[in-house]
Amino acid sequence: MRIWENAMKSADSANANKPPGNVMLELRNVWKVFAGVPVLKGINFTLAEGEIHALLGGNGSGKSTTMKIISGAYQLDDGEIRLYGKPVKLDSPKVAHDAGIYMVPQEPHVFPHLSVLENLGIGLDFSPAELRTRVEPLLESLGFHADLEEEAAFLSIAQQQLLEIVRGLLRNARVLIFDEPTSALTFRETEQLFERMRRLAAQGIGLIFISHRLGEVMEIADRVSVLRDGVMVLDEPVGNITPHDLVRAMLPESSDNVTGEEKRERLEPGEVVLEVENLHSEAFSDASFKLRAGEVLGLAGLVGSGRTELSEAIVGIDKHAHGLVKIGGTALNNRSPSICQQHGLVYVPEDRHAHGIFLDLPSVYTITAGILDRLGKWFLSSEAERSIGERFVDAMNIKLTSIWQIAGTLSGGNQQKVVLAKALAGEPRVVILDEPTRGIDASARQDVYRLIRELTRQGVAILLISSELEEVVDLSDRVLVMYRGRLTEELTGDDINLERVTEASFGLTAEVPA
Repeated sequence: MRIWENAMKSADSANANKPPGNVMLELRNVWKVFAGVPVLKGINFTLAEGEIHALLGGNGSGKSTTMKIISGAYQLDDGEIRLYGKPVKLDSPKVAHDAGIYMVPQEPHVFPHLSVLENLGIGLDFSPAELRTRVEPLLESLGFHADLEEEAAFLSIAQQQLLEIVRGLLRNARVLIFDEPTSALTFRETEQLFERMRRLAAQGIGLIFISHRLGEVMEIADRVSVLRDGVMVLDEPVGNITPHDLVRAMLPESSDNVTGEEKRERLEPGEVVLEVENLHSEAFSDASFKLRAGEVLGLAGLVGSGRTELSEAIVGIDKHAHGLVKIGGTALNNRSPSICQQHGLVYVPEDRHAHGIFLDLPSVYTITAGILDRLGKWFLSSEAERSIGERFVDAMNIKLTSIWQIAGTLSGGNQQKVVLAKALAGEPRVVILDEPTRGIDASARQDVYRLIRELTRQGVAILLISSELEEVVDLSDRVLVMYRGRLTEELTGDDINLERVTEASFGLTAEVPA
């Protein structure tokens, strides 16, 4: 039986007739703006006593911002938060804790060399005896069997997560927020967590559940809300919807080409230039694919699916990865970024500030950093460096006063072009682009898109990783989709469309009826 059928049966039996309690938490017309850009646009959200309310949305939809506002980490710019009908101002996480709101983080915060009991007592004024008296019945109610004197380092991830839940309950939390709680859990641990969540709901505690796993949402939630581009576009009881309804709600209203131009000319791909066979590491497993000259291979998936980790393993940043990587038929067994570059494979990282650019040095130093061996045997030729720098500035329309302008003074889009110029200066055969348009304006995006088209016309192979699914759809000849650390789909031709890529990113398979 398919996962969504199981989930629907579970939802029908467990949640469909569950009467809602009193509204305990309410967001009314909440806005949040960063640097003049609205991230939340007048959203409304309610949580009832004893309700498990799932909050969904694609990358950048505003989920994290919403939860940080509820938990006191961010303050709203307009609108209102009410608890049990009364307006509240949540200025900090401590204020939120005092108001009965606690966020169970995706990565538990544990002091490994302190005991379980000491971890639970951090930030509280209880004596050890009083703390134990309060903790033991909470552990019993959750079915959490652990030695309170044991060092927390010996707890499993699932037990650490329960420790976080108990921390919230010790603060008399009535609203618990679960942010991707199952991402590191086994199937059995997930089932145990869900059972504990149901126990908490039965005690009248309201739970907000954030997850990318639609089957889990359909199994555990009473109600589902969907955020899209900072707007709440769906709010329904789980029994009224299907997983495909959720995916469609997350799709943008317009599916016009993100490039603003006609899709690029589809060229016949050339020979295989990159082969990945059975590559695996802690964050992903069994990755195998081929990439041909002149081809754009899109790699789609949600944040945390393993896309960046896969690219870092391919170029040798992850030294613990195992598997085979070939460039032009040559196996690269002891890979490093420099060895890969020597064989024609370069990687443009997601975080250009941390890994891609010398912010405090002249821009030309970044452009030529990967080809210093070509600028002189004993001493660098400033003339050769200048010539190469100016050539890429002209070719890539980098806006600066001179090649000696400090890179940190450039706009975000021009910084990204400098990082791309560094990658291309070595005349690579394969370029891995990880989020190449993140944080840059529309004009710079168009320049990046044109550069991708020009590179493929020259026979360069591109592996394109992007959270902008419209970008992946518009630019790719083929699309691979990662879900929970595995390459689960390969899409070609008419299957490369926004709905299909989105469904695959959330783990829905193609044979599901619409």
